[in-house]
Amino acid sequence: MNRTTARENAFLLLFESSCKSDEVAEEIYSKAIEYRDIKCDDYVREVFFGVNENSRIISEEINNNLVGWNRARLSKVSEAILKLSVYEMMFLDDVPAMAGKHREFPSFLFVFSELRSMKCFTWRIFLRLFQ
Repeated sequence: MNRTTARENAFLLLFESSCKSDEVAEEIYSKAIEYRDIKCDDYVREVFFGVNENSRIISEEINNNLVGWNRARLSKVSEAILKLSVYEMMFLDDVPAMAGKHREFPSFLFVFSELRSMKCFTWRIFLRLFQ
């Protein structure tokens, strides 16, 4: 599986977990593999469980850097992209580009502006996230 597909699958799992508060991460992960045939490699597993294990730190980073926004106003898509991106910036060494597949225009601008304001953000990461 290539990195783009792996990242897309990690995003889908994060989006799903934001919609299913009644299931734990292990259940979501195993059901996605078993019933929906989502392909998961080491990267997908690392990111999905890494975001869940570090959710407090990631949420604090997002909350501390939201400018003029309330966390409750974030769409589930924007929130999943932010969580994935913040996890990659804070915990991974190599950050791939995020394709525009989920790029709703206002959400894309919002996510970009929020990522730009975060302490862990660098232009090197920006160039990889939004090529």
